[in-house]
Amino acid sequence: MSSSSIDKVVHQVFTEKALHDFYCVGDTCKGWERNVVDQPEAVKKIIDNGAARIAAGPGVGGELENLGLARMIDHTLLKPEATPADVEKLCREAKENIFASVCVNPSYVQFCSDLLRGTKVKVCTVIGFPLGATTTETKRAEAEQALKNGAEELDMVINIGMLKQGEYDYVFNDINQIVLAAKRNRAICKVIIETALLTDEEKIKACLIAKNAKADFVKTSTGFSTGGATAGDIALMRYVVGSSVGVKASGGIRSLEDAAKMIESGADRIGASASVKIVEGETVTGGY
Repeated sequence: MSSSSIDKVVHQVFTEKALHDFYCVGDTCKGWERNVVDQPEAVKKIIDNGAARIAAGPGVGGELENLGLARMIDHTLLKPEATPADVEKLCREAKENIFASVCVNPSYVQFCSDLLRGTKVKVCTVIGFPLGATTTETKRAEAEQALKNGAEELDMVINIGMLKQGEYDYVFNDINQIVLAAKRNRAICKVIIETALLTDEEKIKACLIAKNAKADFVKTSTGFSTGGATAGDIALMRYVVGSSVGVKASGGIRSLEDAAKMIESGADRIGASASVKIVEGETVTGGY
């Protein structure tokens, strides 16, 4: 996709935003109605609004299984200090609750694949995580090894500096190489654009490039940068990619209200840790 065509679409998006009173600031998007939800119905409301999955960390269970939502959860553990025992616990919880996947760092993919063989739980991993600054060749090799080891979903981080510099061909190829590796193995590719480091114009460009590179999802954040998801970012991303690409909100989602805002703004999936506390209506601090 050429620079001129990208700039043309960016201009169109900003024009449409103005025409439809769509301008987003922080966690507020004009034109998007917010509903206050009560706790125990909030998670059911999220799914009713179109969530394909909810990503969550260790300790999830009980309430979600009773609500029939377990198959919509990506059970996530990406902390650098996570031990094999922690990951084993993650997989055990995933099997017990029949979660959709576990999301782990690449070194644990084979371990999780062995533990989860014969179950319905998929293995998801991250590529170029969390900075996105490794070479395309390194990302491709990391992706191919992860797929060989049993990964079925890949969450890759774009090269943020190259996007900011306007090196759109580089960013497209960087994404597309991972997408191609995923498609050859019938795996899903999600593209993390790290919205906290981008202007609105750069977010639009990142989403356009990811869509043209045939990514399955665009995702807000790694959870390891200067900020996480906002409802405004989700609404903007959904507006840009339309209905053909999924949108995942991750980073800083710490309450039921936060999650509901993301879904109402257009998210298909939610990334969070300490899900049990969120479902129970508690606001937690820190974490993915």
